[in-house]
Amino acid sequence: MQEQKRKTPQLKFAIILAVGVSVVIMFTITPWNFIPTEVTENVKVIAVTGYGCVGESVLGRSVVVENCQASVGDIVTATFNVPAGQINGYLTKLEARQNPMVDNWDTKVNGIGMVPVP
Repeated sequence: MQEQKRKTPQLKFAIILAVGVSVVIMFTITPWNFIPTEVTENVKVIAVTGYGCVGESVLGRSVVVENCQASVGDIVTATFNVPAGQINGYLTKLEARQNPMVDNWDTKVNGIGMVPVP
């Protein structure tokens, strides 16, 4: 009788482990929430510079519009990139999950005392 030497399937195991870890990391980090999304919206001009107009978007972002001839207070159309997580609410949920002790009352405390700002 001949004895057969059996090799352990180390390479197969390593590949399966690498694929499993990759899938777990991909669904844990969710990179699609950090990929920029192009947004076009009307913004109100808050300043005019030599480079263009600076406007404030509905999302609270400052947007620079190049070669803008508008004046302060005018509405212009701007296209800019925003992380997808800010639009779909993922970043807010992530922040709440990372710091669960901060609630709505804590965000209104002005730092001088322990009384919420009205």
